[in-house]
Amino acid sequence: MAHILIVEDEKSINDLIAMNLELVGHTSEQAYEGNEALEFLKHNTYSLIIMDIMLPGQDGFTLMKHVPENIPVIFLTAMGNLSDKVKGLNLGADDYIVKPFETIELLARIEAVLRRTNRSSKIFSLDSTVVNLESRVVTVNDSEIELTLREYELLEILINNINIALSREKLLKLAWEYDYFGETRTVDVHIQKLRKKLNWENRIKTVYKIGYRLEVDQ
Repeated sequence: MAHILIVEDEKSINDLIAMNLELVGHTSEQAYEGNEALEFLKHNTYSLIIMDIMLPGQDGFTLMKHVPENIPVIFLTAMGNLSDKVKGLNLGADDYIVKPFETIELLARIEAVLRRTNRSSKIFSLDSTVVNLESRVVTVNDSEIELTLREYELLEILINNINIALSREKLLKLAWEYDYFGETRTVDVHIQKLRKKLNWENRIKTVYKIGYRLEVDQ
């Protein structure tokens, strides 16, 4: 889908991001300090850069000046002051996320930036189902399938988080845009409808005591 550069000096965080990007179908390269990232930028092209600010060598703000204008950047940093956010965004960053962060939120922000910059694949295909993420047209065996707005929103969230278990509460918050107040049956009902309409009975897996996962072979 997208080729992403991760610039983060803390190896555990860098590796966590790389692992989750791979799970949802992206590829990545990992840099651990500013000068190393600059070398990557000289020889490679990326769909997106996820970058810390406090880095050995060149910091993220300085490195930002060397990033080509056509490559979107998400700052991922512990520097949460409003002045730092304003500075990062004024330098041209597309988003600014403060640590600690939730992986699901980071992946959602990544997909949002990729959509805005047209750097994410617009077509998702699995078995006999094809989803055009731009036109929102869904076909099964070349026949268009009608989905309600909530069914489609739920489908897109599953696609953007392939092979990741999502809780019912998280799906409610992302697809229905409200927090969990005790009733999650609506998620189960919509999942059952998606399974039937898309012939994904063996693709949308129930994760015991958690929620659901769209399972895709890597």
